This record gives sequence, structure tokens and C-alpha cells, in this order.
Amino acid sequence: MQANPNTGILYIVGTPIGNLEDMTFRAIKILQAVDFIAAEDTRHTGKLLHHFQIKTPQISYHEHNRHQRLPELIDKLLLGQSIALVTDAGMPGISDPGYELVKACADGNINIIPIPGACACIVGISASGLPTDRFVFEGFLPAKGQERQHNLEALQIESRTIILYESPHRLRQTLQDLANTLGTERQIVLARELTKMHEEFWRGSMESAIELYTTREPQGEFTLIIGGLQTDAPIFSEDAIKAELQTLIGEGISRSQASRQLAQQTSLPRRQIYQLALTIGESQSPEQPA
Repeated sequence: MQANPNTGILYIVGTPIGNLEDMTFRAIKILQAVDFIAAEDTRHTGKLLHHFQIKTPQISYHEHNRHQRLPELIDKLLLGQSIALVTDAGMPGISDPGYELVKACADGNINIIPIPGACACIVGISASGLPTDRFVFEGFLPAKGQERQHNLEALQIESRTIILYESPHRLRQTLQDLANTLGTERQIVLARELTKMHEEFWRGSMESAIELYTTREPQGEFTLIIGGLQTDAPIFSEDAIKAELQTLIGEGISRSQASRQLAQQTSLPRRQIYQLALTIGESQSPEQPA
């Protein structure tokens, strides 16, 4: 269905994720020309507008006021006014409430025009050194609870490169949760402060990342790029894992050694296999039936 030509236009305007020199000429032109700018944080965007000498008035549109602000913005668009949607950094709608405004415009046949700009997940994976042909963006994991655990478990068998966002105060817990779920040997790239003065790419195993930030205080916003499950790694059921553990324990191998050995052969982290090993008695091995 085509957009109604009598309505205004919603422009999805990408802004820099750090370095102001990444602002495009087209983005500046659109921000100067629209009737209003819908901004996640008007103070933050105000600094950007001041830098580029843009005088367009702003309207706040963020997580906490989106329900009451959305109808107001739609009404302005239906009256023929044009609005530029911006976020604090990067492309609007990626891990912010911009999606709801875009969807409402699409449902109302209001014209939507994207103005491309920087995006941290694309910037991060482009320089990560991990496979870029197939990847999945998960944004921010749920902070806690069953939803967080469910999302982590779903990533366990994900073969595509995984991209996450994380704040500095949650980085350590997220690294530990990823290690518990995906395994300590899974490769990860920590992209920090992208395009800014202290931009950094750290590459290594999940275990090494945990060791690094045991003594180092996380600073800045992080983009995590994680290697997917190797497709040639066999995926075993829990019953198959238990059967193999029984065999190894029956041969005199300790639970810890057996868990480490199977972790190298399967998609499961060693800690998870060790928990299964604790449920198996040595007398239950095939060589020593109960």
C-alpha cells in the first residue's frame, strides 16, 4: 500500500555514535528543513544541533513518554508537517522506542524516509574479525529473570555471529552469563567507545574477557560480537551426554576431566556438563551396573 501524499513525512535520521565528523550532509539538510525534530534526549541532541547551527525546534520522544507523545506526533504528520526522528546516537529504532513511531506511521500510510547513518552493531562487526556473512543482532539482553535465561539458552545453538549491546555496569555479569551458557572458549570481541577518542577492540576467548575485567573497571558503552556455534560441532541431547559421562567415569576418569573432555567435543559449556556429571554415581557406569 502506497503512502498518502497528503500527509507529512517522517524522516529516520542517523546521527553520529561518537565522532561528530560522521554526520552526513544529507542528515544536516533534513534536520534544517523539517518542522520538528523528535529526540530521545533534547539536551543531548541540542548539543548536536548547536554544533551544526541547526535551529529546528525539538519534541521529546523517549521510553517514558512514548505512549502520550505518539498520538501527538501522528497528528502533526497527518496535518502535513514533517518530523525528523533522532536517537542519542546512531540509527533510530535500534534498541529504542523509535520502532513504535515508525510502525504507527506505516500503519497510517504516512510516508517514511530513512536517512542512513552510523550504527554501532554494524560498525562493531565490520572490524571484529569474526564472520560477517551471517549475523544476528540481539540488542540488550533482559536485565534478569527467566526471560534473560531463555534468551541466553536460545543463543547456545546460534551458528551466526551474535551482536549484543551492554552497559559498563552490567558487562561483568553478562560475560559470566555468556560463559556459563556458551562456554568459556567461545570467541568474543569487545568493541568499546566506537568512533570516540578511546575506541578499543579487544579480541579473545570468553574466559580471557572475564579475566581481563576482573581487575579492569569497565568504562564506556560496549558492543559485544560473539562467534557463533561452529556448524561442525555435534549437538548432543542430555541423555546422550549422560551416557557418555557414565562411560568416561566408568573408565576411571574424574567428573571434572570427563566434563572438560566433552565440552571440547560438544556445543555445551563445561560447567553445564559438570552439573550433569554430579547426578551420575560411579557405580552406575556401564562397566559397573547398579
